[in-house]
Amino acid sequence: MAKLFSTFDFAQLSSPDFKEDSVREVLIMPILQQLGWQQPQIIRSKSLENPFIKIGSKKRQIKQIPDYLFKIEDSYAWVLDAKAPDELIVNSDNVEQVYSYAIHPEVRTKFFALCNGKEFALYRVDEAKPILFFPLSEIDYYWENLATFLSPSSFQSGKKLNYTTLSKPTIQNKANFDYLAATLLREIPVKKQAVKRHFGVHGYFTKQSWNVVQEYIKNFSQVGDVVLDPFGGSGVTAIETLMTDRKAIHIDLNPMSVFMVDALIAPVNNGDLKHALERIKKAYNKSDYPNFETLDNAKQKELLAKYPYPKNIKLPKGSDVQTIEELFTTKQLAQLAFLKSLIKKEKNKNVKKSLLLAFSSTLNKFNLTFHYTPKKTRNENGEVIAINNEQAGGGGDSAVFRYYRYRIAKEDANLDLMEIFEKKIDNLYKAKNEISLKTGFSTISKDFDITPNIIKGTATNLSFLENETVDYIYTDPPYGKKIPYLDLSVMWNGWLDLEVSEADYELEAIEGGEHHKSKENYNELMTKSIKEMYRVLKFDRWMSFVFAHKDPEFWHLIIETAEKCGFEYAGAVPQKNGQTSFKKRQNPFTVLSGQLIINFRKVRKPKFIMKAALGMNIGEIVQQTVEGIIAKENGATLEQINDELIIKGLELGFLDLLKKEYSDLTPFLLTEFDYNEKTEIFSIRKNVKFKSHLDVRLRIQYYLVSYLRRMELEKKTPTFDEIIYHIIPLLKNGTTPENQTVLNVLEDIAERIANDGWALKKDGQLKLFGIL
Repeated sequence: MAKLFSTFDFAQLSSPDFKEDSVREVLIMPILQQLGWQQPQIIRSKSLENPFIKIGSKKRQIKQIPDYLFKIEDSYAWVLDAKAPDELIVNSDNVEQVYSYAIHPEVRTKFFALCNGKEFALYRVDEAKPILFFPLSEIDYYWENLATFLSPSSFQSGKKLNYTTLSKPTIQNKANFDYLAATLLREIPVKKQAVKRHFGVHGYFTKQSWNVVQEYIKNFSQVGDVVLDPFGGSGVTAIETLMTDRKAIHIDLNPMSVFMVDALIAPVNNGDLKHALERIKKAYNKSDYPNFETLDNAKQKELLAKYPYPKNIKLPKGSDVQTIEELFTTKQLAQLAFLKSLIKKEKNKNVKKSLLLAFSSTLNKFNLTFHYTPKKTRNENGEVIAINNEQAGGGGDSAVFRYYRYRIAKEDANLDLMEIFEKKIDNLYKAKNEISLKTGFSTISKDFDITPNIIKGTATNLSFLENETVDYIYTDPPYGKKIPYLDLSVMWNGWLDLEVSEADYELEAIEGGEHHKSKENYNELMTKSIKEMYRVLKFDRWMSFVFAHKDPEFWHLIIETAEKCGFEYAGAVPQKNGQTSFKKRQNPFTVLSGQLIINFRKVRKPKFIMKAALGMNIGEIVQQTVEGIIAKENGATLEQINDELIIKGLELGFLDLLKKEYSDLTPFLLTEFDYNEKTEIFSIRKNVKFKSHLDVRLRIQYYLVSYLRRMELEKKTPTFDEIIYHIIPLLKNGTTPENQTVLNVLEDIAERIANDGWALKKDGQLKLFGIL
């Protein structure tokens, strides 16, 4: 079967104009035609009548209208309903609605399905979970199973059939998947809290946007592939790998990371989890300590002597207090110790893991570092007209996420432990519902197990993996001295009885921290990690490296090390990661709110980035680049400026110069440009012209080389009009050159391709960079 939607751009689904009717006509109809359904067999919008119901004094008849009914002779085979792209097709009322169509006396089908354009879900009426669930962009992998269930030849009229549920797709066309044909993704709109499996379950540091990670996994790998994240963190890569039917390998030095991901994906029966919660609540409320409010010091000490809690475990030196127990009042310690003891009594291993995960997440709020934020009600002018100090009406976060240190709040939030714990269980219940679509089964096919491999270990030693056994790497490594993960996880690891050894601290790739690690330590560990990633990755496969450090030296390290190992640089993409953090708001010049995703390929004959010889010094390059992005965007943020410089430094080969002169751009930017604190935008100062008065041909050459290199990486050949549209806004300083001038420079360094396209000359590149 040819690729069904090879020419359809799934980015259209984000448009408000792409609604339910578009899903029906643009996406569903081609599927039905490919399955072999003919128009006489497809019944559209049939009205199904139900018994009368009484509303007040009137009787009204309820009518149901499914989008599609599929008929074989005189019987209905299955039901399909289309939904808008922003509607859910699992764990929602929509499923119950279409189920009611399937069991209606006039219909009575065994199968019903929902499609929202993004995903397709097929159900049997006698099973709660979908028997087939996949992203529509990967329908080709699932086609054989879909056709087995839903093609007209799959149904017989007048006979009783035995149906076999195929839980996973058979891997199709694996040998034909062209990895190197993959192209770079553009910046992806973030949908951070659109799913429950990553938000509300447990806080962690620098959590990646799930939909961005998922799109990268789908773009650079195929169903059944092995996806590695050697700096696993909160497990977004591992979980989205699982959700897309790939095999995940999650590695992290922090035992808290390993515990979180392992507990989150551990399959549990929701009824078992609910019953366990009820048992714990009952035991908690009927204990000798009914509300803990009346406990005097003697009783509290008695309780703490009976139930274990972390004792004498030191916190990092920058903390407001010295030990874990000082992060809690005596009453809080007693409550938590008692609650943990009740959880530990549970016999079901996965239920216990899940309850401990909710307990650990409860610690985020139930401690003296929780900075409570009352809910504020504002009028249409943005003015605060009311403040709700009740526990349910506000928010906040722990100091380790807000300040990256254990900082005691000015006031104790005085929150209710069981109320928080129950809320965390509810969030976990929703998360596991989503993940259960995949964790309920163990294989895609008979010979491929997609159960994630969750490992406590170091990225510097992947010896448990053989050479060339990984199909794709997506990882978000530590950024120098930004976050000392092990130091900031002491409270959670202490309560969960998770051990962190001195060896772990030695292997943690950070700068600074409690163990005073140097930049050299960080560089050495990152170098070892990249070497190991190269070793285990298969040839002709990709690695995506997320990075957000503002110091060019670290970028230079990543690129140089990757190239020395044998990776080929394939392009970098700016990518936002959701809402601006508190840390960013407090430190607008030292914390970047976005990040770059650097993409590499492992190929047998890699091309290397050549060093630039552009005829200007690094100061002129920086001035030119900053003024160019400001001109293009009519003002630019620190992130836009940083991204532009880093990408140009990568692609034109001057990162080595940039790292020596501009480890911090802030003083230069504040001196040379105006800064608006409200909009966080830099602009050219009033009544001041652009300073980069370089030879116009040199300026044009600079921008043309950068742009054409970028297009080459994206496998595009821009037209002359597209080049002009890109170049002219960057040349607003002084006299804007004529199109003919741009064409003359273009002809020196580039050559025409079919359909008025342009690409850099091979010999032109050599002359440009002083090689010939």
